[in-house]
Amino acid sequence: MNTLYQKIIEDNETAFYVFDMVELKRRVAYLRYSLPKQVELCYAVKANPFIAGEISDYVNRLEICSPGEAEVCFSLGVDKSKLVISGVYKTPSVIEKIVKDKSFNGIFTAESVSQWEMLTSLSKKYNRKLSVLLRLTNQSQFGMNKEEIEQIIAVRDAEPLTEIIGIQFFSGTQKTSVKKIRHEIEMLDEFISHLRDKYDYNVAELEYGPGFPVAYFKDEGFDEQTYLEEFSALITGMKNKPRIILELGRSIAASCGKYYTHIVDIKHNSGQNYLIVDGGMHHIVYFGQYMAMRQPGISAVGKNEINKEKTWNVCGSLCSMNDILAKQIYLPDVEVGDLLCFENTGAYCMTEGISLFLTREIPAIWFLKDNGEFMLVRKPLETAPFNTPSF
Repeated sequence: MNTLYQKIIEDNETAFYVFDMVELKRRVAYLRYSLPKQVELCYAVKANPFIAGEISDYVNRLEICSPGEAEVCFSLGVDKSKLVISGVYKTPSVIEKIVKDKSFNGIFTAESVSQWEMLTSLSKKYNRKLSVLLRLTNQSQFGMNKEEIEQIIAVRDAEPLTEIIGIQFFSGTQKTSVKKIRHEIEMLDEFISHLRDKYDYNVAELEYGPGFPVAYFKDEGFDEQTYLEEFSALITGMKNKPRIILELGRSIAASCGKYYTHIVDIKHNSGQNYLIVDGGMHHIVYFGQYMAMRQPGISAVGKNEINKEKTWNVCGSLCSMNDILAKQIYLPDVEVGDLLCFENTGAYCMTEGISLFLTREIPAIWFLKDNGEFMLVRKPLETAPFNTPSF
């Protein structure tokens, strides 16, 4: 086994995450190679806030959707001109603080008429020109109807300090159907033409969240290269040619992450083989909570992968019947103390888990740097303070 991996195993008595910076950059390079040259990338920070600083030089923008994400990016020194302040709810005091900050030269989204009015009011109050994307709804709680966007654009000259630079549209995640994406692109293309023809407004930018899928499970036969080729043909075939920025989170970050958890007990109950690990569903979440029903990529670190004769149910440390990470998965001969590795955990896994359930420890996070060395970026966190009354 690699001596560096041996050391990190010895340094972590409990479950931990590793985010591989070489894989992260390789993934961004692959997406850029596979997409039309004019397409730019926007990283959705919510997928993995820890890597925001590492990836900021490799993407065109970073999308932040909460005051906390803004604080993360500011503290990491991310170039403010790359930030898009988004979110279905924008805390007024936080937005005012950002507008007031003369060093901020990023972009804002308007998800409602009231958000648009807040931004125009602040632009006047601080005599600042703001760049704004109007978010088009995907028939959910997000964004505005076409009619509302048209009403804003129709009177845009009344707000000279608030420049509408384009449209933002996001409709979901894990979209394996290119047919659905085709319908979205055709709709957006037609709407852009409509705004030009009726209001003499040229959409300079289209920020689009296509929801590229990630293959998490062994039974997924997803041909990503063909998928991206078909997507690229749709983009290049648009009648309108705005600047196109793809907002991606899962597709960028998933492959760079691995989750490690130790086997702490072995049981054979009612004809079933069980491995109890020191992690669990509070640490790792794949899209759709499918782990108990489908098999993610799992390996036993340092074990001979050829010898896989027995199936195991891998269960976490929570006192819950739901804490099952995998069922009937083949593993080599394992024993207490061995380490299991879960693949593709770079997006959402460490933030979407029910971290405070049963007051268990939140895992450490490590970076595997370009030079092959590990760097600790978050120590394990005890959750008892969060679950204890403070007053």
